[in-house]
Amino acid sequence: MLRTLDIKDMLIIDRLELEFQSGLNVLTGETGAGKSILLDALGFVLGWRGRAELVRAGADQGEVTAVFDLPAGHPCVPVLDEAGIDTDDGELILRRVNSKDGRKTAWVNGTRATGELLRNLSDRLVELHGQHDDRGLLNPRGHRALLDEFAGSDLASVRQAWTGWRKARTALAEAKDSLGALKDEEEFLRHAVGELDLLDPKPGEEEELDSRRRLMQSAERIRTDIARAHQALTGDGAEGMISDAARWLDGAAEGAEGRLDAPLEALARAMDALGEAEQGVADCLEALDFDPHALEAVEERLFALRGLARKHDVLPDELGTFAEGLRARLERLDASDSDLAQLEVDERKAAEAYDAAAGKLSETRRKAGVKLEKAMTGELTPLKMERAVFRVDLADADPGPEGRDAVTFLVATNPGARAGALNKIASGGELSRFLLALKVCLTRDSAGLTMIFDEIDRGVGGATAAAVGRRLAQLAEGGQVLVVTHSPQVAALGGHHWRVEKRQGKDETTSTVVPLDRDERVDEIARMLSGDTLTDAARDAARALIAG
Repeated sequence: MLRTLDIKDMLIIDRLELEFQSGLNVLTGETGAGKSILLDALGFVLGWRGRAELVRAGADQGEVTAVFDLPAGHPCVPVLDEAGIDTDDGELILRRVNSKDGRKTAWVNGTRATGELLRNLSDRLVELHGQHDDRGLLNPRGHRALLDEFAGSDLASVRQAWTGWRKARTALAEAKDSLGALKDEEEFLRHAVGELDLLDPKPGEEEELDSRRRLMQSAERIRTDIARAHQALTGDGAEGMISDAARWLDGAAEGAEGRLDAPLEALARAMDALGEAEQGVADCLEALDFDPHALEAVEERLFALRGLARKHDVLPDELGTFAEGLRARLERLDASDSDLAQLEVDERKAAEAYDAAAGKLSETRRKAGVKLEKAMTGELTPLKMERAVFRVDLADADPGPEGRDAVTFLVATNPGARAGALNKIASGGELSRFLLALKVCLTRDSAGLTMIFDEIDRGVGGATAAAVGRRLAQLAEGGQVLVVTHSPQVAALGGHHWRVEKRQGKDETTSTVVPLDRDERVDEIARMLSGDTLTDAARDAARALIAG
């Protein structure tokens, strides 16, 4: 509920502080007194788009502060919590400053805030209705949500079914795309895997083959020298001479008094080393002894490995891993038919679940539409529009998270006339009454919500205006309604009354708002009835209207 509105240096208001109450609050005043300025100021602090130049002439900046009471569980609380703004005391203070250079700055409960946050809050704080209302009832894009609110529709199950169907469709589409790509390369995959399986590459094999090839290539060149060395080691050469020397020295050692012990030990070690050298040379000769066809076989294998590696742009040692990847893609291809069939079943079941949920929602909307039409007929009759027709039109729409229905509110002002959009068919006065009747029918709980009606009674008078006032008073029960009105019948039903006045000074014009006591209220309503000249008859008529 809007508790206070403080305006400073905005348009033709220098300073104004208003304290509003729950129930029906009416604002009256002569044409041009500045009633619309109050709505401009409120719209400014709520982040609505409005006039470009709002700062009062001669002032450096304009400022508007609005204070709202937030009952427990108010829809604004989650928005404030998400923004990290405290609301423990149940009070919401919006403050916005407009510099004369056009810069705008806003605070919410003392915390800097964006215009987007203000607008998110305003949608949950205030509803504005009038002849040029394109934010609410006149906007067909919002009719479905209004009907769902009236019907108490269960949108959660439809949204859940839509999400499931969308995921199933996405999974099926991705699987088909993936299968198509695999099908396109199936011939390549099978040929490549066949080549790799036939070659059967092993990790480290390329390095080993390269080493063997280099050894074989140099074998013939070095084998002759190695054979000669082996012959020298195994013939009567070095080993025989060392053996003879050792035998001679051993015979002389007894008479040498130990002087030959070290040479004998050295000769023994030399014999051992010579034996190791002989064995190593023999092993090398054996390794170099190969069939010339073996070199050809090694080279063919090595070149095959390297060629296949170049073909697939991988290292030779990576051919095995690469082959495993290709086999996995082939396995997916071979299994894709059954997987695709399961995904098609899943998608079909998800579509059926969505169809069932959306169909149930459509039926709920259809029944609610009939109920709303009857309720509107009951509301239009006391508003002197008993011949008017209100229709809820449900048409097929593209499926979505909120069903597959397009909802439009249509009216015909006379039986037999073609029904059309509210703002296309109804005249100014008729439109006001249609909007009011709709709001009465659609409003379930206005606790914590401030509804503003801007001259919604324009074009009506007498008993019709009184009926409009009674409906506004009904809407205000348990909540708060602000009405800018020129109708004495509506003003008389207000629980709280303010008069907007324009004051002409020597150098400037200002606008102010004056709260009215009982006698002042009588005079104001009498003025609305009779004009500038107040008569006793007009005052009596005003008192009669107030008394009801």
